[in-house]
Amino acid sequence: MPLHVRGLALPDETPIDLWIVDGCISTEPVAGADTVFGASGAGWILPGLVDAHCHVGLGQHGAIALDEAATQAETERDVGALLLRDCGSPTDTRSLDDRHDLPRIIRAGRHLARPKRYIPGFGAELEDESQLPAAVAEQARRGDGWVKLVGDWIDRQAGDLAPLWSDDVLKAAIDAAHTHGARVTAHVFGEDALPGLITAGIDCIEHGTGLTDDTIALMLEHQTALVPTLINVENFPGIADSATRYPAYAAHMRDLYTRTYPRVAAAREAGVAVYAGSDAGSTVRHGRIADEVEALTKIGMSPTDALGAACWDARRWLGRPGLDHGASADLLCYVEDPRQGPGVLNQPDVIILRGKMFRAKC
Repeated sequence: MPLHVRGLALPDETPIDLWIVDGCISTEPVAGADTVFGASGAGWILPGLVDAHCHVGLGQHGAIALDEAATQAETERDVGALLLRDCGSPTDTRSLDDRHDLPRIIRAGRHLARPKRYIPGFGAELEDESQLPAAVAEQARRGDGWVKLVGDWIDRQAGDLAPLWSDDVLKAAIDAAHTHGARVTAHVFGEDALPGLITAGIDCIEHGTGLTDDTIALMLEHQTALVPTLINVENFPGIADSATRYPAYAAHMRDLYTRTYPRVAAAREAGVAVYAGSDAGSTVRHGRIADEVEALTKIGMSPTDALGAACWDARRWLGRPGLDHGASADLLCYVEDPRQGPGVLNQPDVIILRGKMFRAKC
């Protein structure tokens, strides 16, 4: 039976009526539809939330079984995250696309790193950096339009964070990704890897805790986006406390932690596009995108802008539709304003995915 929902659409708060038939949204009335939300008063209607940094198929030690990966995806669905940008996973989760009860996943293939320069079991490790362009092309073919690099990690000889790749190799690798129609993002904690990545044409920076005024200016010049994963940055003090063998690295991580919110705020104020990603899958549990939205308000975003960074703005950035006529019916309905905080945002009253209802509390 066709469905019908009525409420206020964000961000402009205009009244909206949507009909859902054959799994798609119709902005034109459909006869015989069952009104499942908004019949007795106003509510709020959003496209499904986006977690723009979410590792489905990744566990604390690397790859996990597919049924566990499916459980991760279910957890995201149940808090309203219906579109996930999976920023690197050692588990091939493409078969999950056959399950229409799971969020849509945009994959970046595997993390690309160097031996002993990232978390064991997470990435594909390249013995020689000259292999990076070919490896990027391979991951572009395996992914869904994104490739993930490890831009920096602790160098045990130096005892601190250091870049993994030289600038000329980065340029060749990012060019290779773009030739294959893929965008590139990179894990970056420190300061030193950022200039080479940005000037090479990278499309996005993950974390970005080492941003400076100069690299913010470079991001603006090259239109590089930022996904700061602020709730994961809260782990930096613990990382520093455990790094007793590397005092310089520990001190650096503590310093980055104290500078994160001011630096990300400066990037946003300067005009860098900022999107919400939780980094769920390893040290961050799944289902926390609402906490990341709240964290974005601490860098000066309004509640509406912070929600947009995990919803309509993020969907536009990723090339996915929102509440458009003919789009897949992936949407959320709330009795209360979802901008009130995580207590409301992560408890949608109605969840509709591919036109099927997965929650109907009202």
